[in-house]
Amino acid sequence: MGNVDFSNLFINLGDGDYASLAAAQEAGAATLNYGVFINTVLDFVIVAFAIFMVIKAMNKLQTEEPPKPPNTKPCPQCVSDIPIAATRCKFCTSEVE
Repeated sequence: MGNVDFSNLFINLGDGDYASLAAAQEAGAATLNYGVFINTVLDFVIVAFAIFMVIKAMNKLQTEEPPKPPNTKPCPQCVSDIPIAATRCKFCTSEVE
């Protein structure tokens, strides 16, 4: 992110003032390191967005299969689905054109 580093941001939970996170940790002070959390969240968002864009591009490259022609037709008497080549309905035994 162009030399942007939040890892030195912290809240001192103890007494005293410290100029940097390293100085506070060296003194043994309790700190809340929210800068490390911000860096981690930013890294995650950048990687997630990159993966999203790659998957979106891959989905555009896939071709859709044309729909298959139906292999059944409805019987005019009982409205059941029967094979297209059938001459009689297997449910009501009526003749089908």
